[in-house]
Amino acid sequence: MAKINKQYNPDFLVERQELFTKAKRVVIKVGSAVLTKENGLNLAVIQHLVEDIKYLQESGREVILVSSGAVAAGRKKINFQEDQIVTLQQKQALAAIGQSTLMHIYDKAFATHNLHIAQVLLTHSDLAHRNRYVNFKNTVFTLLKMGIVPIINENDTVSTEELQFGDNDNLGALVTNLIEGDLFICLTDVASLYTANPDNDPTAAPVFTVAKIDDSVEKMAGNTTSSLGTGGMRSKIAAAKKVAGGGGASLIGPGRTPGIIKKLFCGEKIGTFFLPQRNRLQGRKQWIAFVLKPQGKLEIDDGACRAICSGGKSLLPSGVIAAKGKFQAGDSVECCNRQGQVIAVGTINYRAEDVQRIQGRHSDVIEQILGYRDSDVLIHRDNLVILPDKVGEK
Repeated sequence: MAKINKQYNPDFLVERQELFTKAKRVVIKVGSAVLTKENGLNLAVIQHLVEDIKYLQESGREVILVSSGAVAAGRKKINFQEDQIVTLQQKQALAAIGQSTLMHIYDKAFATHNLHIAQVLLTHSDLAHRNRYVNFKNTVFTLLKMGIVPIINENDTVSTEELQFGDNDNLGALVTNLIEGDLFICLTDVASLYTANPDNDPTAAPVFTVAKIDDSVEKMAGNTTSSLGTGGMRSKIAAAKKVAGGGGASLIGPGRTPGIIKKLFCGEKIGTFFLPQRNRLQGRKQWIAFVLKPQGKLEIDDGACRAICSGGKSLLPSGVIAAKGKFQAGDSVECCNRQGQVIAVGTINYRAEDVQRIQGRHSDVIEQILGYRDSDVLIHRDNLVILPDKVGEK
């Protein structure tokens, strides 16, 4: 059972406020459910958001905004009804129409506070390729040093299923980890996570702080009903889990509340706060763990599980029971135990059909079986990330 508190446990309250106070680099994600209303973008919400970002900058913090809203802006611009959107191509076209409008509105709103913005549009492949990933990181850091507010969105106009992040919750989490953000604030149209469905359970209580995201917390996501956009509460919990694994804290809270960001930093008890894990994954391992999409799975035996989880070892072919998927050398694959639980993820040195030929065999016969040997190991420990709750498992 996860360690959570529904009320205001003093220890959690102190730690939460300390993390807010210490946060120097903040990523704010605001979704369509907050930014839009029936007839288009909600300009009042945008203005309040900009005022909050101004407050953070004046307090010496760096701020990155991950924003939805392009499709809604496009619909409004050409009077296209929401129930008419039936194809991906229509959504992409509306995003193309609305993105310039969205940025124009932001530009005007930030200009009233003498702030400048920069538009950054991404597809998943921009982060999945290591060089582009590093270039994006360097660009964002340069903008922050210049005092510019980067506004990041998925490039819906060109994204296909293979290139998509899934939703801006995931994108926000990836960006937070990439830039080593201290705090990820996910603004939505609900007050918090609840222990039960407040619409039909009088015992339902808001969850104030979550120390660790486990199955019980993930199940709570189904208790919250809202008009959330692409992701819903489950994707917000998944995003908070990614950020925690990267060493950052997260908050899910009501985005339409005027001055919400300032209220949070001043200590008001709003939303659900997710504490960070103590050990932040660094550099390349963050990229492997959070950015790359696994292309296959390896089932490994108990000895291999112990070796990689407790012994810090590389994964050898002798420990593999089965290989599934159509992965190539260099692709990301998941490592599962005999019960099917994913315990690690890493980039593999051999393609799927070759792994199937050498699984269960000793490394010294790889060349004899395949006719070549690129490595003695399937996944080197430097390219292997153990899921945080599996570290030290026997």
